[in-house]
Amino acid sequence: MNTTTLDQYSPLSQWLAHLERLHPQVIDMGLERVGKVAQSLGVAQSKALKIVVGGTNGKGSTCAMLEAILLAAGYRVGTYTSPHLVHYNERIRINGAPVEDAVITTQFARIEQARGAISLSYFEFSTLAALTAFMDANVDVMLLEVGLGGRLDAVNVVDADCSIITSVDIDHVEYLGDDREQIGWEKAHIFRADKPAICADPMPPASIARYARQVGADLWQFGVDFNYSGDAQQWAFAGREQRRPALAYPALRGVNQLLNASAVLAALEALRMQLVIPASAVREGLLRAAVPGRMQILPGQPTVILDVAHNPHAAGALAQNLQQMPYQPHAKTIAVVGMLKDKDAKAVIQRLAPWVDIWLCASLSGPRALMAEELSELVNQVVQAPDIDDNTGSTALSPGVRSSQPRVDKSTVQIQSCTDMVQAFVKAQEIAQLNDRILVFGSFFAVGPVLTHLGRL
Repeated sequence: MNTTTLDQYSPLSQWLAHLERLHPQVIDMGLERVGKVAQSLGVAQSKALKIVVGGTNGKGSTCAMLEAILLAAGYRVGTYTSPHLVHYNERIRINGAPVEDAVITTQFARIEQARGAISLSYFEFSTLAALTAFMDANVDVMLLEVGLGGRLDAVNVVDADCSIITSVDIDHVEYLGDDREQIGWEKAHIFRADKPAICADPMPPASIARYARQVGADLWQFGVDFNYSGDAQQWAFAGREQRRPALAYPALRGVNQLLNASAVLAALEALRMQLVIPASAVREGLLRAAVPGRMQILPGQPTVILDVAHNPHAAGALAQNLQQMPYQPHAKTIAVVGMLKDKDAKAVIQRLAPWVDIWLCASLSGPRALMAEELSELVNQVVQAPDIDDNTGSTALSPGVRSSQPRVDKSTVQIQSCTDMVQAFVKAQEIAQLNDRILVFGSFFAVGPVLTHLGRL
């Protein structure tokens, strides 16, 4: 039975420590336990429109654009994303702002009472807290980001009014499988019968369409049901019936943001009978959307780029973004990197190695952390291997896009180990010239400490 002495007035830090100890497994896939508690809390009774966003990469950006557009259109919006960069409160936003500690601790106390003898994981507790907080706030729309996969993720206790899959690639192999067909099948389980199911992956695994047919979902596929076009100044969206021409490019940077934005507009078209979204709200929302740590470029010199890219697919997109940035001759790229040992660190490094001159490898904190010395050795293996830029094909730019910089001379690459991310970042600042750029990447747990150090969050 539940014997905790915490209540709604207890500090959030104590609650989070309790959640970390509560369940024997950090990740425990399955809906039976969390589903029972969700039923007890009356989550299914919420009248809010629910949009569930899954995918390997691009979920946070997609949620941010949806949130900004819906807010500009005058709707009350609750947004749940994970993980957080610095503060837990980032996970639960109402009308664009992280909720206060008291809102979270009130929900935690409510869940603690409702769960009885049922053990919940940290993520399951978080998901239920977001859902009940949104119910209390009487939001019009809930935007819910899947944490891992889809089929057995806690967010899937919700019956989505619209589902979005942003991309499908290899990640979390131990939970989702090691091929795109299996992973696509797992992610497609957020689809619901007779509800729109948006897939923005340009080359989706066949399992997505197959599962959509199986459950009777209304599948919208990129390149079939919706698309985009653009030139140097503007872009346009085309859906099944709706056209949105002459759009300004999203404020979010990156080669895949038009894919994410077109998925957002496809979802809004699919929901047009429930949501009225004027063209002005679309324009305003695309310009206002912001996601810290996703291709985030800080003002000033040297240029500082922060990106939570932690799997090969995201690293490939980051490599393309680097190649398209303005480049000064003889300038260097200094990578400040930290990664978790359950990620494919070597493949991530391979995507970026052709564009990095100096590697500052840092240890992250926690049991999943890859130590700096191990990471440095992986970098060295990739750099010393022949044809580092040809063994994956992942750094090839999109057709018609030219790189602004040459690949590095691997014989001059430098590799150093650092105690932690902040030490590595400070070292990068010390050695960088004004025209150089500092790239901070590898994990939420890598970018978060640097943002804290800089006072950006």
